[in-house]
Amino acid sequence: MTDLSNFPITKKWPAQHPDRLQLYSLPTPNGVKVSIMLEETGLPYEVHKVRFDANDQTSPEFLSLSPNNKIPAILDPNGPGGQPLPLFESGAILVYLADKTGQLMPKDPAARYQTLQWLMFQMGGIGPMFGQLGFFNKFAGKDYEDKRPRDRYVAEAKRLLAVLDKRLEGRRWVMGDDYSIADIAIFPWVRNLIGFYEAGELVGFSGFPQVARVLEAFVARPAVTRGLDIPPRN
Repeated sequence: MTDLSNFPITKKWPAQHPDRLQLYSLPTPNGVKVSIMLEETGLPYEVHKVRFDANDQTSPEFLSLSPNNKIPAILDPNGPGGQPLPLFESGAILVYLADKTGQLMPKDPAARYQTLQWLMFQMGGIGPMFGQLGFFNKFAGKDYEDKRPRDRYVAEAKRLLAVLDKRLEGRRWVMGDDYSIADIAIFPWVRNLIGFYEAGELVGFSGFPQVARVLEAFVARPAVTRGLDIPPRN
């Protein structure tokens, strides 16, 4: 049996199945990227809920694995060379799991780099911009009389959606016929923008029919349906 006792995080979240990949997460857009990826690949894993209402993300145990105190993070007992691998940052985890399983990443080197560029498009653009828009539209941003910050993020969200909509013209998925980690990274954030953040009308989502089409196909996937509720919200 794999021994994970040297990792402080296992003191707070003991591994019941230490031979399986350990996932520390919440069902947020970044969190579900990894749970969806794990469900899509069929890789065995054990999930641990990091409760923000209990400040779990700032605990010494969690920081020992994810020093930026963000979810998701993983601890793979069967990492490279058969050694345990701790890893944080959802984009890095997606690339690692794609390489580990040989799934959801093109084998062709050029297509691989093109997939990575769309992953970075999400990490550097869609995630931060949609998140800021969500703050100003749904949360404390409503208390600001000056709407210029909100409008800045609305304009950038529209621009990013237009880029994505153009990319999807004539394509089934971001990379064409093949579903990939680019889709797994991008579409939880699109779903959150028009759902949880209630910003669909604000960004004119009806004007991006290709994005809407692929989002519908994405959420219809059984692995996505499962992954969107891992760990369970209640």
